Amino acid sequence: MDFREAERQYEDEVVGETTLPRMFEDAAARYTDQPAQGYKGGIYRRTLTPDVLPPAPDGDYENVTYGELRDIVRNLAAGFRDLGVAEGDRVGLFAHTRMEWAQCDFALLAAGAAVTTVYASSSPRQVEHLLGDSEATAVVVEGEEELARVREVEDRLDLEFVVTMDQVADENAIPLSDVYERGRDAYDRETYESWLADRDLDDLASLIYTSGTTGMPKGVALTHANFRANVNQCRKRFGPRPDKTDLPAITEDSRVVSYLPLAHVFERLSGHFLMFASGAHVCYAESPDTLREDFTLCEPTSGTSVPRVYEKLFDAVREQATESPTKERIFEWATEVGRQYHEADDPGLSLRVRRALADKLVFEKVRDALGGNVDFFISGGGSLSAELCALYHGMGLPILEGYGLTETSPVVSVNPPERPQVGTIGPPVPDTDVRVDESIASPQQRDRADGDVGELLVRGPQVFDGYWGLEDETEQAFTEIEGQEWFRTGDVVEIRSDDYVRFLERAKQILTLSTGKNVAPGPIEDAFAASPLVEQAMVVGNNRKFVSAVIVPNFTGVRKWADAEDVDVPDDKAAMCRDDRVEARIQQEVDDVNDDLEDYEQIKRFRLVPTEFTEENDLLTPTMKKKRRNILDAFADEIGTIYAE
Repeated sequence: MDFREAERQYEDEVVGETTLPRMFEDAAARYTDQPAQGYKGGIYRRTLTPDVLPPAPDGDYENVTYGELRDIVRNLAAGFRDLGVAEGDRVGLFAHTRMEWAQCDFALLAAGAAVTTVYASSSPRQVEHLLGDSEATAVVVEGEEELARVREVEDRLDLEFVVTMDQVADENAIPLSDVYERGRDAYDRETYESWLADRDLDDLASLIYTSGTTGMPKGVALTHANFRANVNQCRKRFGPRPDKTDLPAITEDSRVVSYLPLAHVFERLSGHFLMFASGAHVCYAESPDTLREDFTLCEPTSGTSVPRVYEKLFDAVREQATESPTKERIFEWATEVGRQYHEADDPGLSLRVRRALADKLVFEKVRDALGGNVDFFISGGGSLSAELCALYHGMGLPILEGYGLTETSPVVSVNPPERPQVGTIGPPVPDTDVRVDESIASPQQRDRADGDVGELLVRGPQVFDGYWGLEDETEQAFTEIEGQEWFRTGDVVEIRSDDYVRFLERAKQILTLSTGKNVAPGPIEDAFAASPLVEQAMVVGNNRKFVSAVIVPNFTGVRKWADAEDVDVPDDKAAMCRDDRVEARIQQEVDDVNDDLEDYEQIKRFRLVPTEFTEENDLLTPTMKKKRRNILDAFADEIGTIYAE
């Protein structure tokens, strides 16, 4: 049986048509004594410890079972109700990804509220917009920093109360432990069940705001039905179907490390709703910078992340594995063997022997550094370099790339474990229809494609109904074809004859040269992902005669090259970017990328800059996508000199 037919037919106890709080209650009943959450000690000044939960050891994890999590959720729900939260209220969640975020999410949903998510990095102005536009009646914040940002704009909001997950000095803020105690005193099982019974699949579950990289953030209104449908669709693809035999799946034996923002729809669905519905064990990382340590402690079987994290993780692995010229040669040899092995339809005896040796010398150590149990990773939230993806596959750490948007709850397509195709974002998940609007595609894109090319249009139960309070924007987001409404994604893709989808570019990001040629910057930038000397690159050239780039060197890689070649480069990063020898070496990396491009796509000139694109300097979104307009502004002088020449 074809895997897609098996997906359509698959049913189990996770697949269902229930609201999100009922989905959680059902999971807690199935997996009562199994670990649900892992929380790390020595990071937060939690109000829930030590009275509600025992403190975790510093630098190590403590677990919460599904039964214990259910009790916390029920008491918090009753506590929020006792504070005045009513059906249909919007309540903000403003914190980093941590166990209390998940607990409050399920509790507020059970209480009948809709959760407005606020990124932990949000400025006071952004906090004001997200909480004001959603008309939030309350907000749960992490600690002192987040509370200060709320207090700064509070007089322009209509908040009835503020709850803090951590201990703070503000006496007017309510500790989350107090919410729990209120709920413990007020909780009544019959009343709680009535709240869940009053919930309807069409009720608003969450307002998640777009990143605002192309304008003012818009509130995407997602219902219980939207999220529940996407849980079902992903369960059918990744659940323990009988036809999978020995293939890995997401089950009650799964463990994941959660570190992407739960404020973003990708982690909310993939690392939260889907995992808890499936009975998985979710451990919360200290930060993206401590992933190696957290992976070792948690020994995850799977994980979800964005391309930038996989790039940085590979850089860290390579840096550790190439401490000497000999080790560097072994690592480069091993990764090339792994790539050849992955791409070979029928590897011969020689390649199998070399792959076994590469595994013993390099790949086994890499897998052990990530806990030793990873079956697969899932990548979303941006385009992943096909070369880098193949390298991970070659190391025995397959990355299953997928695609989605906030407006689609989010998963539209993702590679299946049984048939991953590197360089694609997989076939659509079950019960999802896709097609393209060919008028959007450029002639060059159509000439290169084997399938249909154009803007991706989507229909399915996970597609939202509209933007919060924005009728005109909602109308523009959909198009009618043959009497059916299709959501316009704004992304240019190729739908191949085998139904796998290949992402090409955001339509709004395609560069139009003054010569009339169209250039997609994403694939060119992705081609640098495996480079040991390039940390980041952004391609520019809109309305210009040729393509150029702003490049952030990998300074560690540059110094290693310089040491190996006995080149005396400056220690200062800015000075290193001005060094002619460094520029000449980076030119070789650019030439390698250019070799696979058409002449009009090739990077003719570039400037090296010492400043990494980060969320802190407002050059990346919280999900690590480039804020292109901000980068253009930040490096306007450097770009200006390129074209002035």
